[in-house]
Amino acid sequence: MDEPIYSFGSDLRTKGKNVSKKIISAGLLTLALTLSACGGAGSENGAAKSDKDRSYDVSAIQKDETIAAKLPEKIKNNGKLVIGAAIDYAPAEFRADDLQTGIGYDVDLGKALGKVLGVETELSAAEFASLLPGMGTKYDLGISSFTVSQERTDAYNMIAYIKVGSSYAVQKGNPKELNPDDVCGKHIGVQTGTSQEDQLREMTKECTAAGKPEINIASYGKQTDVTTNLAGGKIDAMFADSTVADYSVAMTNGQLEVIGGIRDSAPQGIVVDKSDEQLTEAVQEAMQKLIDDGTWNKILESWGVSTEAAVTTAELNPKVD
Repeated sequence: MDEPIYSFGSDLRTKGKNVSKKIISAGLLTLALTLSACGGAGSENGAAKSDKDRSYDVSAIQKDETIAAKLPEKIKNNGKLVIGAAIDYAPAEFRADDLQTGIGYDVDLGKALGKVLGVETELSAAEFASLLPGMGTKYDLGISSFTVSQERTDAYNMIAYIKVGSSYAVQKGNPKELNPDDVCGKHIGVQTGTSQEDQLREMTKECTAAGKPEINIASYGKQTDVTTNLAGGKIDAMFADSTVADYSVAMTNGQLEVIGGIRDSAPQGIVVDKSDEQLTEAVQEAMQKLIDDGTWNKILESWGVSTEAAVTTAELNPKVD
């Protein structure tokens, strides 16, 4: 299928395919400024928290000597982990206002892992489709919202760290009284090219087959447009990746809320070269430490993402349907 030109929130990479995506991050700043101007609860000065301010400070994380000792000698000698990512997928990994700096919860996670392992981290940005082929040669790790699939775990090691599905978001207080289990007849916004758009099309067929009114699907090229129109009351709800829905709530300064929980969630994983057992073990233990000590939850909270998305076990190559 053709990929969308703008893809803030597009979930094409959750389909287990090497699909590249592009994002104009300036749109995120525009969204924050536009919606914070509308008022509402939030920070002390009434403005929405900026993306820069959401980045988690990892400076206090201490090296774990036992875990760090398990790193391969080449990593110890280099003193650095190179992490491959396609920085085009807010709020996981995307570009700051300078359109150069990588930010997001995946980026913060990579830095936190480096702290536990006692090495520097280097974010290497590339097209999504080129990341997996570069594992073990160009990149030491891949942290870029890779959904775990059988095809991928056959070729690479994947360490689970988060589960992402789909969620509905509505205006605060749900004034349109949306029932997430029955959206027939509702006006639902969605980003063009996402799996959520496909789901809504199938759902509206089910509505009409049951004698109910069809869903009025409003498709937009950018997730920012979906979010803005929902905040403005032009649509009843939006349907998006669960992390994107959470982030939209945060970016609108609490003018929106997620209802109905996460649907059809699937784990995403940190990717390591299949043959590198030492690095896999070290990263898996470092990830589990960040889960156990609460750091991973704090990173997600910093980006407005529900901690329900966090896994409790950094499982290696989890089985999926």
